[in-house]
Amino acid sequence: MRHQRMAAVLGALALGATGLTATATATAAPTAEAGSTVSATGAETSYVVLADRGGSATALAKRLEAKGAKVVSVNDKVGMVTVTSTDTAFATKTRAMKGVFGAAEEGIVGRSPQERAKKQQLERPRAQGKGKAAAGQGKGKSKSKGADPLDDKLWGLDMMNASAAHKVESGDKRVKVGVIDTGVDASHPDIAPNFDHKLSRNFTTDIPDIDGPCEVESCVDPADVDNGGHGTHVAGTIAAARNGIGVSGVAPDVSIVNVRAGQDAGYFFVGPTVNALTYSADAGLDVVNMSFYVDPWAYYCEGGAPEDSPEEAAEQDMIIESMSRALNYAHSKDVTMVGALGNAATDLANPGTDSESPNYPEGNAHDRTIDNSSCKDLPVEGPHVIGVSAVGPTERKSYFSNYTTDLTSDEIEISAPGGDSRDNYGTPDYRSPSNLILSSVPENVVKAEGSVDEDGNITEAGEGYVFKDCGRVKGKEQCGYYEYYQGTSMASPHAAGVASLIVSRYGKTAGRAGFGLASETTREVLLGTARNKACPEPRTVVYPELPAAYTATCVGDEDFNGFYGEGIIDAQAAVAKKKL
Repeated sequence: MRHQRMAAVLGALALGATGLTATATATAAPTAEAGSTVSATGAETSYVVLADRGGSATALAKRLEAKGAKVVSVNDKVGMVTVTSTDTAFATKTRAMKGVFGAAEEGIVGRSPQERAKKQQLERPRAQGKGKAAAGQGKGKSKSKGADPLDDKLWGLDMMNASAAHKVESGDKRVKVGVIDTGVDASHPDIAPNFDHKLSRNFTTDIPDIDGPCEVESCVDPADVDNGGHGTHVAGTIAAARNGIGVSGVAPDVSIVNVRAGQDAGYFFVGPTVNALTYSADAGLDVVNMSFYVDPWAYYCEGGAPEDSPEEAAEQDMIIESMSRALNYAHSKDVTMVGALGNAATDLANPGTDSESPNYPEGNAHDRTIDNSSCKDLPVEGPHVIGVSAVGPTERKSYFSNYTTDLTSDEIEISAPGGDSRDNYGTPDYRSPSNLILSSVPENVVKAEGSVDEDGNITEAGEGYVFKDCGRVKGKEQCGYYEYYQGTSMASPHAAGVASLIVSRYGKTAGRAGFGLASETTREVLLGTARNKACPEPRTVVYPELPAAYTATCVGDEDFNGFYGEGIIDAQAAVAKKKL
């Protein structure tokens, strides 16, 4: 049961361009010659087509173009071609072509938005009672004063000993951290000092049917905006600058690269995600954070789930293959990949029934029996991805966080602060916003959600959850907005931030390869320096006021268990050595 496109959840009852011959920012290829055969004409639709292993994407693109498709991008690193077509039978026909591994639909291009509310992909927790913190003021849980005005609210940084780590290592600008998300707002005063405009890319085209009206005529947003909010929040946790405004990040001196793969509405389709991963590898990024799952399937099953149609099974096989190729390619280029474990409160060893897939196009979801031995949650269960679970302020596994009872699997590696509105049960802190994770958000997003009015003032709806902080930067006053979120989406960037500190601390300059560190070494240090966290006693945790489905049992020992993996990340321990 996984309701969120990304790993951010309600505080109440949530269940849950190097290497590319064209990119999302490039213009589409010329239309095919007149006379191409199209059986039935529908709306212009985007598709991804994967060549057989060892096949040429460039050659495949020419064949598809000859059949009437418009080529949008060609990714020779993994053999993927993105096209648009009005042929309603395009996917079926293409799967039958020689040299094609598979094909999948990715969305209607240019459809008018339906008369309905935009999907709420970033569900901000709203406690039923008043939180302890008022808008723009009030004390948080952190004991340290910190470097920036709102750092006293960042209990997560205290938990992972970030302040002590910063005395040794606060990051190196040569270290590039990719945020594969809904975008990053480069104008935010806590993001701007560390934002790399040159390397940032957007691999998505807005889909009006799910994203609402396009903000720009081309429907391809600039690579320095975020109309969803999630990516900017993630980026702030990783590397918000220590500049006297707002909050400090885990690694406040590394560089942030926007590698957008998510729609405004929070959907992440395979084409943009694969292109973002291979670009990250070729651009020399050191770390990427992936706080999402790939749509439209919550779980991708080899050969499909028993209830899936042959076409649905073929689509899943193609996406599994595409993601595996992309993740392996990024790993081969020493990209350390960190991913959110998910918010369904699910034992990933026994996922049960998936009733929400496929989630796009709407109306096709059906019950599916999920076998953990053949089904994957992507990207976190893909090769080489470090899976991160979430904990609340008391270090309890967050009520929403996934976990596992199979310690032989590679589903969970580590845990990190992700927030838990229901932590501190029985105390005044229960359902308090200060149990959550505070980070940067775009001004346009908080205005759109009604938390901030058009004059920039926090509204009643935003009280206790949204903060505004202003300061002078280069002689000019700038203001930033900050909001409390929770989710494994918030845990993953804490771990990605520590990974970037590790690269900063131990990285080396190696000829043309530039500055960096082997991803296996980064992973080894991150996991090896985590603070051991034993299972709770009793091992079965009941979350008060929540259905029995949230009850979770921890298996394993202090060294490794299904709630915490290797333990809770420790930034200080990660950078403590002078050299490796």
